[in-house]
Amino acid sequence: MKQRISIKQLEPKAYEILYAMENYLSTSDLSFQLRELIKIRASQLNKCAYCIAMHTKDARKAGESEERIYALSAWEESPLFSQEERAALALTEEISFIAQGGVKDNTFENLQNYFNDNQIAQMIILINQINFWNRIALSTRMKM
Repeated sequence: MKQRISIKQLEPKAYEILYAMENYLSTSDLSFQLRELIKIRASQLNKCAYCIAMHTKDARKAGESEERIYALSAWEESPLFSQEERAALALTEEISFIAQGGVKDNTFENLQNYFNDNQIAQMIILINQINFWNRIALSTRMKM
C-alpha cells in the first residue's frame, strides 16, 4: 500500500505538538515498560502495524521479553502480567474502544488500588496519545 499523505510534512507544527506531548509523557511517573505495554496493546486493538513494530522494538531494547510481548494480545488469560499491568491494560482497552461503554467504574476503582491520581491522569493521556498516533498512521497508511 502506498502512503497517502505525510501529515508530518504537511502540518509540521502539529507534529511539534505531538512530539512535545511525547517528551512530557517520557517524564511521567509511569515506567517505560508499562508505557510500552500500553502503546503496544492499543496499537494491537487499532490494528496499527506501524506502531506495533515501533513499540515492540522499543520494548525489546528496554529488556521486555518476547514471551510477554507475544502474550500481550491475550493478557487477560496470561499469568505473565502483574495486577498493576492488568489494571492499566483494562483501561487501555476501554479507552481505545470508548464508544463501547466507556470506562467502567470497577476498572477505574481497580486502577486506584495501584496508581495515584496523577499516574491515572498520565495513563489516560498516554492511551489517548497512542490512539491518536494509531489513527494518523492508519488513515495515511504511514510507512516506516
